[in-house]
Amino acid sequence: MMMKEITDPDPKYSGQGSDSLETNGSDELYEHYRFEAQKGQQPLRVDKYLMNYIEKATRNKIQKAAKEGNIQVNGVAVKSSYKVKPNDVVTVLFEHPPYEFLLVPEDIPLDIVFEDDDLLVVNKPAGMVVHPGHGNYNGTLINALTFHFDNLPHNSSNRPGLVHRIDKDTSGLLVIAKTEVAMTHLSKQFFNKTIEREYVALVWGNLEEDSGVIEGNIGRHPKNRLQNTVFVDEDAEKGKPAVTHYKVLERLGYVTLVSCKLETGRTHQIRVHLKYIGHTLFNDERYGGARILKGTSFSKYKQFVDNCFKILPRQALHARSLGFEHPVSGQHLKFVAPLPEDMKDCVDKWRNYSKHSTE
Repeated sequence: MMMKEITDPDPKYSGQGSDSLETNGSDELYEHYRFEAQKGQQPLRVDKYLMNYIEKATRNKIQKAAKEGNIQVNGVAVKSSYKVKPNDVVTVLFEHPPYEFLLVPEDIPLDIVFEDDDLLVVNKPAGMVVHPGHGNYNGTLINALTFHFDNLPHNSSNRPGLVHRIDKDTSGLLVIAKTEVAMTHLSKQFFNKTIEREYVALVWGNLEEDSGVIEGNIGRHPKNRLQNTVFVDEDAEKGKPAVTHYKVLERLGYVTLVSCKLETGRTHQIRVHLKYIGHTLFNDERYGGARILKGTSFSKYKQFVDNCFKILPRQALHARSLGFEHPVSGQHLKFVAPLPEDMKDCVDKWRNYSKHSTE
């Protein structure tokens, strides 16, 4: 039996998935999904449990996979009626490798900010997925990297060159390792939280304080598996610790331009933390920012906001600066990427609107 180790930064959901729960008659099995049931997990049939996490999977296909012995709990094949309990490790295996690991090099241009023999820094455009996954098996940054560079080192999730990642619709800087030494050294800097990362975000509302720190454990939302959330009160110990430092750059009336520096690197951290304090990212559809959250009821204002959404058809988030120690020379490097045109144009519109609305 051939197993593929998956050690995604989000240990509660480490599978990226395949299109369907199908088999092809091979003798080898490949791990496609791995889920660890949380401490508060109530007993739940494994087929229903997986329905909550595997996108586009049907219960019939999950039950078929269980019947064929492709669903395991703690390393043992189980029937679809098995009740998942706290701390159970549920894996789904198939006889073909996960599609996201069948990398096809693609001649996609890269905006390379810096490159030497050990690493490169790229400015990723909004709309580009960082690595292949469910529904995105081509057109990703990894597809481009494997075309332009040979023999990139693989990280613990078997993804060539990738040290960290940013969301599909977030633009900005990423460092890519070209050697094993660089991969190890840069990964250690991320683990030790010595990497400097600054993001610029446009958020709904006018923040009360000019600067502050947002703290709160982040984990998968218990009711919406496409979102993460901050756990509070009796659930405060769930998820993983996350810390975001913010600073107001410019107040623009009903929206605010802020700088965010990450102390930790949780999935959707800035998006989740800013929503948690009542300032959802502008046009962040997944977290409720793609509608008017602040402002007037005037039709002209609604039209203005709609125009802003058209100019910036994504969440208003940009990874502006990245600083780290070079893995070989030890030199401190820092790179800055200006706001992309869509975000710059949107901010300019708000700046003009704010100016005239206060005159």
